[in-house]
Amino acid sequence: MKEIVEKSKNLILIAVASTLVASAAAFLLGMIKTLSVVVNIILSYGKDPSASIALVELMDIFLIATVLFIFAMGMYELFIGSISLPEWLIIRNLHDLKAKLSSVIILVMGIIFLEHLVEWKDPQGTFFFGIAVAVVSASLIAFSYFGGKE
Repeated sequence: MKEIVEKSKNLILIAVASTLVASAAAFLLGMIKTLSVVVNIILSYGKDPSASIALVELMDIFLIATVLFIFAMGMYELFIGSISLPEWLIIRNLHDLKAKLSSVIILVMGIIFLEHLVEWKDPQGTFFFGIAVAVVSASLIAFSYFGGKE
């Protein structure tokens, strides 16, 4: 039984492979959308007001792709073995993984808020959305700060 449990750690490879595929797909989508936005900017001579929103949306796509990549690398490091990564990306425990993901989630929420701010259709809704982003961000920051202390 012990041997079966020890070898079952390789099940995490399903999550790692799936997340890497999703990350690659998101990076590919970002590249395709980047080409589309660049063509739009060139054809409109930079006068299309939606171009700035499209550029912000590109950041969102690439950040989500990065989150998926960080998650895949972190899961591999935690359960399978170490891999050659930059020092800032090395995951030593589950809290490190959660903290890194939290920081990228905060960036994604900030970009989504910026999109709402640029569109500015519903000032009250944008205000409440901003408060919600701030509360969630503060919670994630507090989790990262206090959750790692032992």
